Amino acid sequence: MKRYRAVLLLALLLALPVSAACGENREPEGTADTESRETGEKDEDSRTEEASGEVPETYTFVDVEGTTYEAVLEEELASCRWDYSRLTREGEFLYYKDTEGNTLSRLGVDVSRYQGEIDWQQVREAGVEFAIIRLGFRGYGEEGRLVLDEKFEQNIRQAAQAGLDCGVYFFSQAVSEEEAGQEAEFVLEHLKGLEIHGPVVFDTEEIKDDVARTDGLTGEARTRFCQVFCDRIREAGYSPMIYANMKWMAFTLNLEELEDYEKWYADYEPLPQNPYDFSIWQYTETGRVPGIEGNVDLNIWFDREGQEKS
Repeated sequence: MKRYRAVLLLALLLALPVSAACGENREPEGTADTESRETGEKDEDSRTEEASGEVPETYTFVDVEGTTYEAVLEEELASCRWDYSRLTREGEFLYYKDTEGNTLSRLGVDVSRYQGEIDWQQVREAGVEFAIIRLGFRGYGEEGRLVLDEKFEQNIRQAAQAGLDCGVYFFSQAVSEEEAGQEAEFVLEHLKGLEIHGPVVFDTEEIKDDVARTDGLTGEARTRFCQVFCDRIREAGYSPMIYANMKWMAFTLNLEELEDYEKWYADYEPLPQNPYDFSIWQYTETGRVPGIEGNVDLNIWFDREGQEKS
């Protein structure tokens, strides 16, 4: 079971005030703030800590609204591998370099129909190397219809022709393991005949400021849906990945059960706040790239080909 030992546990131990706010993530309309409603529960280890008076090691992070959270550090999880002193900013673009100044990372964007018409040749000439393109989503209304992004086929075809490596993401609103499997099959059906050199991403999150069919889902259920989707994607020969922000990782998903899958981490602070391992960092939702009108999410893929990590 996920150890939901975070602000609530520390409040019980130390009588500290508990704060709550929203973190960044994405919904069918694009990247948006989300709020976890999981209050958590205590497992046997946390009860032992209370009885012994031991206080577990914690870490803090802030959301996009500046609210600070404190969460228990899960020591069983793989730690972040990246040395952030090697991050270099050139304009709006971030790069990860080795000790000799060679770039190890790759620069990417993620897009959906909300970016409109994109000149992918200009995007490539600007230095962007990969794109994660929204394939589709499940509606968050009661029906939960599966929908193909109206720009998906155009975007993935033109991005590949321009020389970008392409991955895809699917915005989930599954409420059962069966529906998570349906979402995976929907994605696989629309990947037929395409060359995919990037991840196939499961994007699961809470809908804020509206009633959603996923309201009330437990973290355990959401974790299981990640597994169902990602396992099916892997079986089909693609590389699965899970998209989440720090709050979603700290208080909703059971990361111990998801260590077999790479993570795409969203965090708009100057440096990532995630103490755990991840592969791609979505570092801004207000990036500007030639060939794309308006704002676009920018991403750094730290170690695409398994180069030096530290």
